Amino acid sequence: MSERYWIETLGCPKNEVDSEKLVGTLDRDGMILADSPESADLVVVNTCAFIEDARKESIDAIYELNSIRNKNSELVVTGCLAERYGSDLKEALGEDVNAVSGFGVPVNLSSKPKVPAFDLLNLPRPASSQPWGYVKVAEGCDRICGFCSIPSFRGPQRSRTVESVLSEIEMMELSEVVLVAQDLASYGKDQEGDLGILELYNEVTKRVSWVRLLYLYPSSLNRHLIASIAGSAVPYFDLSLQHVSKPLLRRMRRWGNADKFSETIQQIRLLNENAVFRTNFIVGYPGETEEDHDDLLRFIEQNQIDWCGFFAYSPEEGTYANGLEDHVDKSLVQERLIELSELQDSITSIKRDSLIAQDIEVLVDEVGFARSFREAPEIDGIIRVPELLVPGQFATVKVIEATGTDLVAVIP
Repeated sequence: MSERYWIETLGCPKNEVDSEKLVGTLDRDGMILADSPESADLVVVNTCAFIEDARKESIDAIYELNSIRNKNSELVVTGCLAERYGSDLKEALGEDVNAVSGFGVPVNLSSKPKVPAFDLLNLPRPASSQPWGYVKVAEGCDRICGFCSIPSFRGPQRSRTVESVLSEIEMMELSEVVLVAQDLASYGKDQEGDLGILELYNEVTKRVSWVRLLYLYPSSLNRHLIASIAGSAVPYFDLSLQHVSKPLLRRMRRWGNADKFSETIQQIRLLNENAVFRTNFIVGYPGETEEDHDDLLRFIEQNQIDWCGFFAYSPEEGTYANGLEDHVDKSLVQERLIELSELQDSITSIKRDSLIAQDIEVLVDEVGFARSFREAPEIDGIIRVPELLVPGQFATVKVIEATGTDLVAVIP
């Protein structure tokens, strides 16, 4: 009887890709997916360590899975938490886990023969069980953002070859590909030659109906890339802004300001008035003033961003920001988060209401649920559709109702 595995994934889409790569290696080793962690011979927790809340969630998941797994199984902790804290994490967890494996350490049962260290980027990957999928095109990051610890444990940027990315995409047989990396717009800059994200994007769009780019650093956007995305079937711009106040962005060791970002958004809307924008903002970064906060409110109101995420600043050991003074009181951070969220909710609600009575093209993700180009999988709203539509199918539907971030549609 084949040995069975269970993988619990926490964190961002890039972690989801890593887990799918691990699934590919375990399948190749002859193991099969278990029905539950309780029935698995090997339980793997792919952790996140980006902020304090993510670390706590990862630790909680480790202890929860340890409490329910069968006594003869093995528990392995991998991912960012394992890479960042390594031996300290193993010592803290003690006998609760069998191994703590960083990114270059194979994950398998201890009874399996050891194999050389590998690069997760280029591991085999099983066929996707859904019509869309994340494809990670690079690992690591060369930026020095003041709040971010990722370069310290993910390392410098390492881009995959165009050929390896295309090979993975063709194997997955997807209707939508979501390209991801820590700094996607800088893809290829660490390699010799002139191939960059634009060339990769153009090659992928020849093979897949919908291509979506996540985590675009604004200073790396150029008019050619903007024009290609704006003129595509998925004019969706996920811009990594973090804030709009110039003084605060400089404290974050980041480029840009409200005027530059607004100009970019306006340029895109001139190319395609239906273009959709998503971004994230950090609230309560050390030194954030009321003026900075008002600048952010004004920017969101003026630019009518479709989707925004707001996150309280989280101090990270070893980062530049961790040594800064002028910390913002937690109660004030919460007030600012509420004010920003209420404003964004009203904008998103108006935008969703504006789609009522429109015919739109959707990709059916699963029975009864679909998305248009306006919604990135897992992070934006969904569209409820008739159950007769087949997963993986593109269809035209008419929107008849908006409920918060979600829509309801029928076949016209």
